[in-house]
Amino acid sequence: MFERMFAASYHLVLRYCYRRLGDMESARELAQETFVVAWRRRRDVPAMAMPWLYGIARRVLADHWRAGRTRPVTVPMADSFDVGDCDESFEAVTLAQDLRRAFAQLSESDREALRLVTWENLDMEGVARALGCNRAAAAVRVFRARKRLARLLEAPPAGAPMKGTSPTSVRGGVR
Repeated sequence: MFERMFAASYHLVLRYCYRRLGDMESARELAQETFVVAWRRRRDVPAMAMPWLYGIARRVLADHWRAGRTRPVTVPMADSFDVGDCDESFEAVTLAQDLRRAFAQLSESDREALRLVTWENLDMEGVARALGCNRAAAAVRVFRARKRLARLLEAPPAGAPMKGTSPTSVRGGVR
C-alpha cells in the first residue's frame, strides 16, 4: 500500500517542494523527509492521500525554514507560469508581470492557499487537509486570498504614473 502511494505521489510532492524552494537538490531532500514522516505515520494515511502528504510537506518545509537553512523564495512562479507559454502579445506579458508582482505582495499564508488550489489542483476538502483546518476555514482563506490578489492586481504598480498624468506633466514639462 505505502509503495503504491509513494510511486503515485513522489513526483507531486517533489514538485510541491521545488515550487516553494526553487532548488531541486533541496526539494529532493525535503520530499524524502516528507515520505519518511509518512512512513512513520503510514497507519494514518487517509483515503485522499495527496492533501495529507501536502500537509506533511508543508510542515517539513516550515521546519526547514525555521531551522534557517533557507528562506522561502519570493515567487518561484517562473516554473509554473512562464511568460514563454503565453501569447507573446504585450497584454499577456504585462498580465504575467502584474500577476508576479501582486502574488509576491501577498502574505505567505495567502500564497500557500492559492498555490494549493491552482498549482496542486486541490479541492476545498484537500486544501483544508493540507492546511490543517476544516473545509469552511479553508474556503474562507482561499476566498480572502483571491480577493486580496484581485485588489493587488487592480492597484497600479509602485512608481507608475497616476491616471490622467503623462510622464512630462509629472516632471513639470509641457503637455
